Amino acid sequence: MSEREQPETTRPAVTPPRSVPDTPASAPGAPPPAGLRRELPAEVPPAAPRTASGRTGASEAPRTPHPPQVSRKPQASEAPAADGPAEPGLTGRRRLVNGLWPPRVTRAQLIVALLLFGLGFGLAVQVASTSDTDSALRGARQEDLVRILDELDDRTERLEDEKQGLEKQREELENSSDQAEEARRQTIEKERQLGVLAGTVAAQGPGIEMTIEDTKGTVESDMLLDAIQELRAAGAEAIQVNGVRVVAGTYLSDADGGVSVDGNKIKSPYRFKVIGKPQDLEPALNIPGGVVQTLEKEQATVTVERTDKIVVDALRAPKRPDYARSSSR
Repeated sequence: MSEREQPETTRPAVTPPRSVPDTPASAPGAPPPAGLRRELPAEVPPAAPRTASGRTGASEAPRTPHPPQVSRKPQASEAPAADGPAEPGLTGRRRLVNGLWPPRVTRAQLIVALLLFGLGFGLAVQVASTSDTDSALRGARQEDLVRILDELDDRTERLEDEKQGLEKQREELENSSDQAEEARRQTIEKERQLGVLAGTVAAQGPGIEMTIEDTKGTVESDMLLDAIQELRAAGAEAIQVNGVRVVAGTYLSDADGGVSVDGNKIKSPYRFKVIGKPQDLEPALNIPGGVVQTLEKEQATVTVERTDKIVVDALRAPKRPDYARSSSR
């Protein structure tokens, strides 16, 4: 059978490859070459030109259907994107602040806070009182400090003399042939000494005279009481103020235009007659922050004079106790 006589079969129409214009590979959006498109069949081919009837040509490659777009619901763990940057985690300082504020006060914490407050207040008061004394001594001159040390030495010596006197009396009582007579003699001497201290017996001896001129009326009873206590601490054996004998039970109070001593009103100038060792009495009044400086701050004039003979003749009537009786037989 000749070639013409063979039955005519349907052959697929082969369209010659379309010439693709040379497009630089670096041009953005340019379609890839035909050979590369054949190697990547999954890629969506470019749209073929439509004919007038709306059909594509025979050389159009089969379309690969697009996979359906499925909307994915965001998971609960995925936080939506915020407009600003994400907030950083809490720092240690921030957590500490959150733990302390607002405060949570319990009864035990409140009790401990009150105890600590009371302890701190007591310490502050003690430190303040100590600092006042230290500041007075810190600002003193060298001569004043030496005088204070001398006064302390004199007090120590006076106490040692008193101790030795008592030991001597004990030895005399133990070694005396007539102990009863020696005890009677010591009793009389002790009675005389106690009479001087009680104000029932007049006394004389060396001492000082102190005069306080109060023209402004600023001297009060507590200032005179401080002077009496300072003199007693310095070894005063007998004190008289404006004709009033000062004894162990003496009290002072403020009065109109003056001071009342045991109910006796006295006025300025206040004159003190003191029997004792002048070398101990005068420095005790002139120490820094002592009696003289305190009175001078109140605009009072103070004069202190030493003398070899002071007469204290103001007497106090002996008073019999109501309930106390001697236990000696």
